[in-house]
Amino acid sequence: MPDASPRELTGWGRTAPSAATVVPVTDASVALDAVKTAGPRGVIARGLGRAYGDAAQNAGGTVLDVTALDRVHALDAERGVIDVDAGVSLDTLMRLLVPIGWFVAVTPGTRYVTVGGAIASDIHGKNHHVEGTFCQHLESLDLLTADGSVRTLTPADPELWATAGGMGLTGVVLRARLQLLPIETSLMQVRTERIGDLDALMQAMLDGDADHRYSVAWIDLLARGAAMGRSVLTRGDHAKLDDLPAKKRAQAKAYGPKPLLKAPALVPGGLLNRWSVAAFNEAWFRKAPVDHTGLESIPAFFHPLDGVLDWNRIYGPGGFVQYQYVVPDGAEDAVRESVRRISDARIPSFLAVLKRFGPGNDGPLSFPQPGWTLALDVATGQDGLAAMCDALDELVVEAGGRVYLSKDSRLRPDVLRAMYPRLDEWRATRAALDPRGVFVSDLARRLELT
Repeated sequence: MPDASPRELTGWGRTAPSAATVVPVTDASVALDAVKTAGPRGVIARGLGRAYGDAAQNAGGTVLDVTALDRVHALDAERGVIDVDAGVSLDTLMRLLVPIGWFVAVTPGTRYVTVGGAIASDIHGKNHHVEGTFCQHLESLDLLTADGSVRTLTPADPELWATAGGMGLTGVVLRARLQLLPIETSLMQVRTERIGDLDALMQAMLDGDADHRYSVAWIDLLARGAAMGRSVLTRGDHAKLDDLPAKKRAQAKAYGPKPLLKAPALVPGGLLNRWSVAAFNEAWFRKAPVDHTGLESIPAFFHPLDGVLDWNRIYGPGGFVQYQYVVPDGAEDAVRESVRRISDARIPSFLAVLKRFGPGNDGPLSFPQPGWTLALDVATGQDGLAAMCDALDELVVEAGGRVYLSKDSRLRPDVLRAMYPRLDEWRATRAALDPRGVFVSDLARRLELT
């Protein structure tokens, strides 16, 4: 087994550090040895650490770093299917695929996510209303289970859907075969609109999202009164070759994103306060065009924050909380009420987005369901933040919604049960895969998942 070392780990939000023995997984045999020799605190797999809370931490136990498990095994360019190890990142896939006319079917707001992490979180993107989650584009996956066997699962297997959004608690994903999306260029045809209030935004999304593969709205959560929920709505599609000016067509699939900036290692707390965020929100809203259509690069459209390395540091040493909920269609009043409460609380959110979700899948812990999802980042230490999040939990439960476990760092177990009514079904499948409770994490303990 490669050298294991004790390390302090946090999620991307940097809020709840814990120490574990980290084992680099260079091949499947290393993961197998770690699972077979797991101590009483168990094992959890970890990719690039982009879960915001404590999902890929295991205090006092073992954490398997799968990022070295990064081989691309095969690409079927006829069918658009790629066979990869779980430690391969979406960044690696895009660098390989875009220049030859393919794209990942689903990407979140960062490309620095491993395939295994994407499965464990069943990630979604700006196109959920059209194409669903990451796991809905799986042909199969190989799962190392607690008894040491490797099972190949397909969408016909309930164990695959327990693994989709199962937060790594069913086993270690070793390999996956993914369906890809064909594209003609590395550019996006993007329509950007400045919208004056929340009701106008929601109506615009209901009226027009179906006409675009991708849709997302940035929201000013400090705006109040008639301007409450003022937004910048961005919708896009992969540009076709004919959409490009003639002079750009020779390099139509050129792709090589580079970070533009790096956040300082030390950022003082309190930088993102009510006044600085209000100034940013005002500038961002005013700079947006009233209505404009044009070409953008894939990184600019999908992953703008990836242009700043270690951007999570800008929240200061205390880190930040991301709160993301979904409520079903018909619960629009809950969206309005949540935005009103956040605005009235004057709690500054540097990044807040609203999206539409389409039909979900059969994963009992998969987060999306048809309806509306709002996500917001808030630096820790804000007066009233904990109380506001607890109140939003109640509002979301009453509306029949849930929060995203990959973003969570503070939910209570009793609220989890109300949000995920198929939790017992998931637990039964997981118990059959892992009767000894080998796979465990800080999140699992905090939420009494296992």
